[in-house]
Amino acid sequence: MNSRGISKDFTGARVDALAVAVFKNDDAKKGALKALDTLTDGQVSSVLGSGEFKGESGESLLLRFKADKGKAGRVLLVGAGEASKYKTSDVSAVAGAAARKVRDLNLKTLALDPRSKGDVVETASAAMLGVVTSQFELDKYKTKDKIDKSISGFTIFIDGAKPAELKNGLEKGQILGDSMNFTRDLANEPPNILTPTEMANRTKKMAREAGLTCEILSEAQMKKLGMNSLLSVSLGSEQPAQLIFLKYTPKKSTAKKGDLLALVGKGVMFDTGGISLKPGEGMDAMKYDMSGGATVVGAMRAIAMLKPSVPVIGVVGCVENMPDGKASRPSDVVTAMNGKTVEILNTDAEGRLVLADAVAYAEKRGASKIIDLATLTGAVIIALGNRNTGIMGNDQSLVDSIISTGKEVGEGFWQLPLEGYESEVKSDIADVKNIGTKRRAGTIAGGLFIQEFIDKAKWAHLDIAGTAWSDSPKAHQSKGPTGVAIRTLVKLVEKSQ
Repeated sequence: MNSRGISKDFTGARVDALAVAVFKNDDAKKGALKALDTLTDGQVSSVLGSGEFKGESGESLLLRFKADKGKAGRVLLVGAGEASKYKTSDVSAVAGAAARKVRDLNLKTLALDPRSKGDVVETASAAMLGVVTSQFELDKYKTKDKIDKSISGFTIFIDGAKPAELKNGLEKGQILGDSMNFTRDLANEPPNILTPTEMANRTKKMAREAGLTCEILSEAQMKKLGMNSLLSVSLGSEQPAQLIFLKYTPKKSTAKKGDLLALVGKGVMFDTGGISLKPGEGMDAMKYDMSGGATVVGAMRAIAMLKPSVPVIGVVGCVENMPDGKASRPSDVVTAMNGKTVEILNTDAEGRLVLADAVAYAEKRGASKIIDLATLTGAVIIALGNRNTGIMGNDQSLVDSIISTGKEVGEGFWQLPLEGYESEVKSDIADVKNIGTKRRAGTIAGGLFIQEFIDKAKWAHLDIAGTAWSDSPKAHQSKGPTGVAIRTLVKLVEKSQ
């Protein structure tokens, strides 16, 4: 997609449509809307005055006007909600809604005035990200009724902005948007296509293109390292497990000695529940149970291309959880990489078994801080729905930094406690058990289990089961995988420079 930034003459942009953010109770006779009202012969003030357009988030309205040579001929009003609550991160949704509307009208180019008072680079980045992610659809494997329309050109207008700032922001937004779509494409893939081996192959290809070091550990190598917790999940599958290791190394590091962040993801490519078989209804959704791993891969892609001055590693445990004569049974006991014994009471609580060895491996590779991501529990959906990601950790400063960074980029995290619940994962016959007692505090029990495999590292656990997938489309994006947490993780790395 071609993109450019302009700092003057918005109404003269050579595009198919001029899009503008409109707030509740906006006045078309003042500021940014005044010129557009004149251009449309008073249509803007008319629709605002009559209440035909209210400025609600996600609302849009197309106005036509007689175009002079070089003029767009169309103005698209895009609702942005309350002006007092409008943040730079909200620009993504405005830009995405504008792009989807323009695309649906079979138009190719648009210019946007986001009317943001935030940092120019961040505003341009948010707008570009919104446009890029708005174009993602679920119809990759359709042979007909496929959405083949697309936006070919995007122009961002920020009054008085410097060309270099606009250029930098657009480039950053393109990288973030493409990386989120990379993750979303992985999460949407059918499990017969995206096996653990295929996930590893696609990650290797991405790593070569982005400039990351990539290692893939085989089952034999994992066995030698003692990763029996992770491998226990894969016993019932004909697809071999794969452990992906990624490393970004800056040309000149500004990190303190011994300071290394690891992003660790659950990559259960398909989850039947194993011997503790899930109900058949809704099991098709379990192709997205690898969203944590896909998020790590997408985040590492963005980090490599944005080139921060601190190193970052990524670890993804990729398995398929299937029932078979060789599969793990409820009551089996395995020994994890760190030497702890695990009583498997439910084979459908498999993600934490994968993460146990994955976080231990990340620490073995030098991680001093670990953030793991997983579609871990249905309980977090009951607790938080699809608006906030559950977060837990052993270091409050790390948890706080994730929550505050999430607010900056428009992603919500809600902390759940760990202290006082430790008995939930204590086993009678082994060191720990993989489920809590009588289904209570299910999300917390999942976090506590993973914490048992952290040695000295600062650690935070993100349960994205409720936020990694959207069951309905929004004005700015399709239904399906969301790419949640990538913006937060990348911003967190940038802030650590």
